[in-house]
Amino acid sequence: MRAAALLAIAAAVAPLQHLAQAGENGATSPDGRAIYNFRCYFCHGYSGNAKTVAASFLNPPPADFTRATATELPEARIAATLREGRPGTAMKSFATILSEPEITAVARFVHDEFVVRKAVNTRYHTAENGWPDHERYRIAFPFATGEIPMSQSWESLDVEQAQGRRLFQESCITCHDRGPAGRNDVAWDTRPLSYPRNNFSFSAPVDASGSASPYAMHDRKPVIKGLTKSERHGEKLFQANCAFCHAADGTGKNWIGSFLEPHPRNLRDPAFMSSITREHFISVVSNGLENTSMPAWKNVLGKNEIQAIADYVNRAFHPLAVARPDKR
Repeated sequence: MRAAALLAIAAAVAPLQHLAQAGENGATSPDGRAIYNFRCYFCHGYSGNAKTVAASFLNPPPADFTRATATELPEARIAATLREGRPGTAMKSFATILSEPEITAVARFVHDEFVVRKAVNTRYHTAENGWPDHERYRIAFPFATGEIPMSQSWESLDVEQAQGRRLFQESCITCHDRGPAGRNDVAWDTRPLSYPRNNFSFSAPVDASGSASPYAMHDRKPVIKGLTKSERHGEKLFQANCAFCHAADGTGKNWIGSFLEPHPRNLRDPAFMSSITREHFISVVSNGLENTSMPAWKNVLGKNEIQAIADYVNRAFHPLAVARPDKR
């Protein structure tokens, strides 16, 4: 059962280069909607409004396409951003991931669907995107649409509604963020999850982690006794800011980490970590990495906070390499 689940998810995250749509002359061209639904939705939202938990973890946040006019955000500008990325943000260049026809198709879809028509993208949950039989999650739909507010108390929900809310929080919340609780609302957890996608079941056999999802085990942070004050501070910062991509256990093998290209670094990998000095690690966190989804954190976190993260990574995942003395 677990092997079948892994194969199903592996197929879901494989590049969707084969998705195309037929043109008037019978030829095929890239399907901009399909590419957007696979590559862009977890930051920009499946309806282009950037209302996702992923978006709330990024500073500056992803663009909300629905707030722009056709003049402010023409198709050519969207295509240029896809090719070149946006320095200082998590928006990287897709020039080495998407072909020029695919970039054109995505830009055209975003501009028409979200900028011009302000439409709701209703074709994300398809079998091609890894969502066969999406109707099986119907009990969670009222929470995804906002029909039942997330701030509504548990006591006021009936049995099915409570089950739907648990399913929403355990499986849907990463991409269907309902926003933070208001001043008079009941607080609820917006932690991003490596959701089980179509392998979720309240009664399905579970893996060794206690979940029907092979990604769930990576959403659990390691339990370490005797952390120093700086390491404890780094743990809080890492789990609040870095675990979304690198996973709570530092492997980068959670759902989002497995989805991103290139994948976030596995901070437990001896082959990689044995060559990374503390100075290099701090530099990467501070300044980001070009042509990846690793943004610069120097304008979000202070120097002491970044140093605390380095202390935690060094203790929790793998010792950072010791810089060799300059032999000049």
